Amino acid sequence: MTTENRPVVTVVGGGLAGCEAAVGLARRGYPVRLIEMRGVRKTEAHQTDELGELVCTNSFKSEDPGNAHGELKREMRLLGSVLLTAADRTKVPAGSALAVDRGLFARAMAEAVAAYPEIEVVREEVTEIPEGPTIIATGPLTSDALSQSIQRALGDEGLAFFDAIAPILHRDSLDESIVFEAGRFEESGDYLNCPMNEEEYDTFIEALKAGDVYDGKDWENVPYFEGCLPIEVMASRGHDTLRFGPMKPIGLTDPRTGKRPWAVVQLRREDRAGQMWNMVGFQTRLRRGVQRDVITAIPGLQDAEFLRWGSIHRNTYLNHPQRLTAHGSLQDRPDVIFAGQLTGVEGYTESAGSGIFAALNMDRILRGEAPITAPTTTMLGGLQRFLREASPKHFQPMNSNWGLVDPLNERIRDKRQKRARMGERALDHFLDWMEEHRIEKQVPVDSLPGRREARDAAEGRTIRTDGAAASPDPASADEPGPPTEPASTAPSG
Repeated sequence: MTTENRPVVTVVGGGLAGCEAAVGLARRGYPVRLIEMRGVRKTEAHQTDELGELVCTNSFKSEDPGNAHGELKREMRLLGSVLLTAADRTKVPAGSALAVDRGLFARAMAEAVAAYPEIEVVREEVTEIPEGPTIIATGPLTSDALSQSIQRALGDEGLAFFDAIAPILHRDSLDESIVFEAGRFEESGDYLNCPMNEEEYDTFIEALKAGDVYDGKDWENVPYFEGCLPIEVMASRGHDTLRFGPMKPIGLTDPRTGKRPWAVVQLRREDRAGQMWNMVGFQTRLRRGVQRDVITAIPGLQDAEFLRWGSIHRNTYLNHPQRLTAHGSLQDRPDVIFAGQLTGVEGYTESAGSGIFAALNMDRILRGEAPITAPTTTMLGGLQRFLREASPKHFQPMNSNWGLVDPLNERIRDKRQKRARMGERALDHFLDWMEEHRIEKQVPVDSLPGRREARDAAEGRTIRTDGAAASPDPASADEPGPPTEPASTAPSG
């Protein structure tokens, strides 16, 4: 598609949302200036200058379509997600979760951007909201200067919270006589587990609560995102909070005793070679010396080699429901659209999905059409509704979850069946919505996880190999499709 007579669109931020937005615009024939300040100025959390670097976990969570995160991925795949294509190329074993080798993933994201000559990558710090059509996807580590410019445009100060990341350990330093491979229940052994008895757990909790943390401004009043609490904050909320949270032993058996542990510390693979392992749920702001003392007291980790320490960094997000339009733009400049975690979505895929929509709506605005949002029965639509309708006074970031979408009209008691039905409905409504707005499908529908071809055929609908809905075909209506994928109980992030 020619870029002739199309305006240049500026995309500020080379993270997941920014890359999705840049590629989405390039596909539609727009010249893009993708501006990233890393390479000129560092952030508190990034380790490299790569586009699409993953700062926290290496997991994109579940792909099971009965899971909210799995349904989100199906919708994003239909819209041509760059993130998911890169993740498919660089994934590592993680049960039903989609986890990646973070180094390979960042390179795959950079290659995806470089494949479009329409995209010019510029390394500089943006200190003011640019003139002309702009997508701002600078994430939780937006520079102070640009934050101040955004605050002036919004008319009040943005909100802020603090986020923490977990340590990564070297596999060779773990005690294999104690640490065992297993996933919860029937899942494959893609996780390493450090079992604790009751006495060991009690000692661990007391050491955790007594540990010295890095100082910060007004720490006692920090509004942490509830889905990513530092482990010492969780411990302070109750003696058994961790044992019923990220350290729950449900579905695991210690091979040394043949019994379920009192608690368990899980580690998730970070790289394909299986040398780097992330401590699940162990995001922390403990000082490094305290981290070493507390973590090496965990059974099996007494000689642990730390490849990355847990740390803390600032996160910033905007009051979307009070200050932005339904499609995430400034009230007086519809062609300045915010995307990614800055808007109040929490999570890698949620941020990337926001970037996809920013490109879609920027194209519509520049062509003189009204911006759109997805149906509220879909996961992307549920997130968008939350951003525009949440209470401005109590607004905090949100992950994908089934509570965001419209309830079913039928009552289904079985939770797994209910969520599977919600996933089926979400996909059907999303496909109808795409057809209504003439949005081209980027993958075949029958390639999506859990697609119910058999049910579609029974209703007189067939699916063409290009993924578009076709007219009823009596000759093929009775041909069964592949079975649906079973729901999973594996940890997903």
